[in-house]
Amino acid sequence: MTLPGYGGAAGPPESITPAPGARWSGVCELSPPPAAAGRRAVIGAGLGAGLAGASAVLVPPTASYAADGATAAGLVYRGRFTGVGDPDWHYLPVEVPRGTTRIDVAYGYDKLETGAGVSFNIIDIGIFDASGKGLGDAAGFRGWSGGARDRFSISRSRATPGYLAGPIGAGTWHVVLGPFTVVPPGVEWTVTVTLHRGGARGQRFRPRPAPRRVRGTGPGWYRGDLHTHTVHSDGRHTQASLLALAREAGLDFLASTEHNTTSAHLTWGRHVPDDFLVVPGEEVTTRAGHCVTLGQPAGAWIDWRYRPEDDQLGRFTERVRRLGGMSVAAHPFAPTAGSTWQYGYDDVDAVELWNGPWTLDDQTALSAWHALLVAGRFVPAVGSSDSHHDGQQVGRAQTVVHAEQLSVGAVVRGLRRGRSWLAESSAVELGLEARLGGRAAGCGQSLDAGPADVVDVRLEVGGVPGCLAQVWGPLGPLAGAVTDAAGRAEVTVQVRAGAAPFVRAEVRRLDGAPVVNPVEGVPALPVVALTNPVFLAPAPSRAQNRNEDVTT
Repeated sequence: MTLPGYGGAAGPPESITPAPGARWSGVCELSPPPAAAGRRAVIGAGLGAGLAGASAVLVPPTASYAADGATAAGLVYRGRFTGVGDPDWHYLPVEVPRGTTRIDVAYGYDKLETGAGVSFNIIDIGIFDASGKGLGDAAGFRGWSGGARDRFSISRSRATPGYLAGPIGAGTWHVVLGPFTVVPPGVEWTVTVTLHRGGARGQRFRPRPAPRRVRGTGPGWYRGDLHTHTVHSDGRHTQASLLALAREAGLDFLASTEHNTTSAHLTWGRHVPDDFLVVPGEEVTTRAGHCVTLGQPAGAWIDWRYRPEDDQLGRFTERVRRLGGMSVAAHPFAPTAGSTWQYGYDDVDAVELWNGPWTLDDQTALSAWHALLVAGRFVPAVGSSDSHHDGQQVGRAQTVVHAEQLSVGAVVRGLRRGRSWLAESSAVELGLEARLGGRAAGCGQSLDAGPADVVDVRLEVGGVPGCLAQVWGPLGPLAGAVTDAAGRAEVTVQVRAGAAPFVRAEVRRLDGAPVVNPVEGVPALPVVALTNPVFLAPAPSRAQNRNEDVTT
């Protein structure tokens, strides 16, 4: 219950009496969180953004310990979010005495379930240590689980997935709460923080990130899933099970993109084999859209606590670039609260046109992206599964990128240049090329043809029976063919560069059953593959690939 007189603000904490001789509770087991979520069945796990006004002032009592030094003392915070004027972030200060060896946090609230796949009255949770909680303060970040867990623990040697093990420094820590989709009359909450000391300290946690390249690889096309989740945020996959599914899907690499945390980065080296690449990333989950970062150093955390009006996205995407990575606007037209992209495309390096099975929001994203191309703007496209559990197929969709080698840096460079195409599965084969005399260009490249030049364009596809393969220009399809019984087709067309400054390819299924629910699919011709453009005329400056890699 809410303490009388405190309304929507947090009430003062009160002491609790822990069980004598309390010991490690096992909450740091690598087990799935209580519930799984995907972007089309939002339960609020991992959702968070927007640095807003100051939280209510709280003054926790001094912690006290039993004489044996091995039992715990705790604090209880109670409060209520009303759904009217709530700050995006509410910080609960916790005074951590010297000698503390473990921090346990548990919280509870009544989520409002609608029965329609959407929930309200969600409260996300995370924690910052005494190093600081300011915007971008990576030194103070110690973990995040959004709404996926109701408790977590941190010690020198272990931490709940989503949180960072390490020294428990003395000083003021802050538990951060993020109310999301709260509706009047609001939701009451309780947070219990338990501080432990005494007992064995344990060995200090030693990170083991995945290698950043696969030895012995060279130039070629590599298949990968750029958006995945495990138990380190709101997924049901373990790292080992996700890796097994990626290999089963015929992938060469995957990106580790947990919501608002980098804890998974630090243990991928325990799981990844020598011939597979894991790209470190993060799904920066703001209240006004999600941004997937790719390729930063393992453990490099990117803040999410802002909205478009704060004008902070560019600050953090530029930091990602300085670290050797890139940023992707994820599922830009996703029809769920907080997931629709509201920042524009000036500060990102790519856009996720295809997220999971092809549905109406993907088709909307494709139409909007094509309009950008027609207007002379090129934001490279990628596709991903956004898989959280076995019901969301890893590698559907996937991005096939041309890279100098199978390494994090080479994959990022290929993606930023648009040297890639998107596919439903690893069974799909595709080649798109434009030729003029002795010059040739593929996806993301420019042929630099003159306005009067007539360019030969060839599209070849395989592994796609019952499909329509088309070459598109700015005004629509230029040529097409239906695949044969073996799933192969070849499309050739001559294009005057002045009439069509770019071409791209689409492959769509003709034999699918009609879809009634637009959230489950598009009522006609689902996409099986699509490409980034080949520029016949000089490419827009945004492509960052003019005259690169053009073969002669």
